Amino acid sequence: SAIMGAGLGDCVALLTDGRFSGGSHGFCIGHITPEAQVGGPIALVKNGDPIRIDARPAQRTIDLLISDEEWEKRRQEWSPPPLRVDQGTLFKYIQTVATASEGCVTDEVNKVGNVKAATKTPAVAELESRIAALEAELRARDDDLEHARTAVAVGGAHSANATTVEPSP
Repeated sequence: SAIMGAGLGDCVALLTDGRFSGGSHGFCIGHITPEAQVGGPIALVKNGDPIRIDARPAQRTIDLLISDEEWEKRRQEWSPPPLRVDQGTLFKYIQTVATASEGCVTDEVNKVGNVKAATKTPAVAELESRIAALEAELRARDDDLEHARTAVAVGGAHSANATTVEPSP
């Protein structure tokens, strides 16, 4: 509601590993798993990061578009944030609840232990591979063009069979 109220509904999406109220509207994606608390990719997002959302039914991907080096740096630097509570009923719930993708059930013990940040999603790896291939193709074209320019410079632009066209007066 705050996004729409600020007039940003056409250019901002709400992405959360949590839940949101029924009053939310616009482009909203919730229950992203694995959650940030346990090292899910959403934990590595920083303000200003470019994010690609492909909401088509056959795709349904959310990709953080940062370099492999930056991704790995963030993974290495990441550590679980402290729990907001360390006693009582909510703490017991935190210690036993499964992720949203597992149904948030509490009848299976799901202790939060030593966790690491998630690896890059396959969609981002595929995109980066395709970008690298296209960049290599462009470099090859640039090399071919430079080779052609060098050949013209070495051979000269004039030839005995060349025809000179003069502009009309």
